[in-house]
Amino acid sequence: MSVTVGVIGLGAMGSAIAIRLTQAGFDVIGIDLLEIERLERALERHPRLAERVFTEAERDYAAAVAILETADARDKAESSRALAAAWRDGGLTEIGTARPPDRPARQSRPPLVRPGEVPRRRLGRSRESRVALFHALAHIELNAIDLAWDMVARFAGNPDLARGFHDDWVAVAAEEARHFTLLSDHLHRLGASYGDLPAHDGLWQAAAATAHDPLARLARLAVVPLVLEARGLDVLPDMIARVAAAGDRDGAAALEIVYRDEIGHVGTGRRWFDHLCSCRGLPPETTWRALVRTHFKGEVKPPFNAAARRAAGFLPAYYAGFSKQTADST
Repeated sequence: MSVTVGVIGLGAMGSAIAIRLTQAGFDVIGIDLLEIERLERALERHPRLAERVFTEAERDYAAAVAILETADARDKAESSRALAAAWRDGGLTEIGTARPPDRPARQSRPPLVRPGEVPRRRLGRSRESRVALFHALAHIELNAIDLAWDMVARFAGNPDLARGFHDDWVAVAAEEARHFTLLSDHLHRLGASYGDLPAHDGLWQAAAATAHDPLARLARLAVVPLVLEARGLDVLPDMIARVAAAGDRDGAAALEIVYRDEIGHVGTGRRWFDHLCSCRGLPPETTWRALVRTHFKGEVKPPFNAAARRAAGFLPAYYAGFSKQTADST
């Protein structure tokens, strides 16, 4: 007869105790106090999330929508990490439905302008140039939080998508929230705050363009992880090197974390894109090219970080020689 033991607190000591008990043959239930405290803080600061989380009819996906409807950027990030912890630990298991908003809620700052109206950033050694860079990247990560939760909520109930799909995108949302927090905290170290500079809405608009396609799930995966996030893999190594050359070790370390995680996000997108193509009998490479031609206004252009893309399973067969103006012959 097995004996179940609970370990409250999974810090260095608690984790070691839990491991030893498991090795001794006990069934161990671990309770992470930090995650519980984070969830409680998020629910206190955003009561609507609490209402959504604990209703029976619309449990998981309605909670995702509540995060999309959270305007404060820091609250959005903290709530994302708390909700992801609850999902991961089994605290959220019911499958409900809730329609995501056409646009996520945003705080009053930064002011949103057209992409061409945002001053071009030139990364140099000055504090001002690094503030501009980290502000732009924090804004990208905030959008990435919403895009991940929108993926969870919008594609609920699809028979081709097992729970693993939602597990993956909830995990992505939590990592994007971590990225926003890292970059926002670094802005504070530089004497600035998220919201100080204008930003644009191009990232969300690029994703929203896929909403009404008959292959909307495939289109969203084609554009968000396999164009927008893949582009991040191409440009981040140079950014990291330039930030480090400016003597900003903390900033470079934060970007290294973002870079490593984004390889995984591109891999997640590629894996589920290929899965849905297989379910529909579609060739993934030519399907990706067709969807990008239809839904992405920008260009997919080199130089490519082939090594990082390959690490994500995103091979040159998708993008090498790709042109939006020239249709494939196959």
